[in-house]
Amino acid sequence: MKIKINSIALFGTSADPPTLGHEALLRELTKIFPKVITWASDNPDKKHQIPLLKRTQLLKILVKKISHPKLELVQELSSPRTIHTLKKAFQLWPEASFSFVIGSDLAVQVPKWLNAKSILNKATIAIAMRDGWPISEKQLEAIKKLGGEIDLLPFNTPESSSSKFRESPQEVLVPKELVPLLLQENLYGLADNR
Repeated sequence: MKIKINSIALFGTSADPPTLGHEALLRELTKIFPKVITWASDNPDKKHQIPLLKRTQLLKILVKKISHPKLELVQELSSPRTIHTLKKAFQLWPEASFSFVIGSDLAVQVPKWLNAKSILNKATIAIAMRDGWPISEKQLEAIKKLGGEIDLLPFNTPESSSSKFRESPQEVLVPKELVPLLLQENLYGLADNR
């Protein structure tokens, strides 16, 4: 996998809540890309448990914890539609090339994105393999057929998912720095489960 010098990894996440998996992914991306941008957003295919503002607050805590010079939270990129995020990214970094980072669980959604063909002509899709979510050749072909260039990222992220946390809130699934806010506001009912 050859990363261009001016390449920016774009990683939008519903962060509902950010987990140890998100932390591992962001840390790995900083080892590969010269710049990593993240933000919290609403995914039109998901029902979110807490408001975007709170999820952004949690992601901000995680980014601060990682505290890496290549990693930045740019919330203004947030949009339920990838095409709008990409437009904003091009305005902010007109000289850059972009890699849109997704987990292997989302690869099947890419061809269904609004303006998928246009997105795939403007950005590479960088896929992070998630434990428990293998990717099929058929899924990759569907992206390539639309003109997509794919990079399979050279690491696996742990099987620590936000949905698992929402089903059964446990402090061990999230970075410990998030726990005070989760407890203080009883987000996801975490305080009730103590």
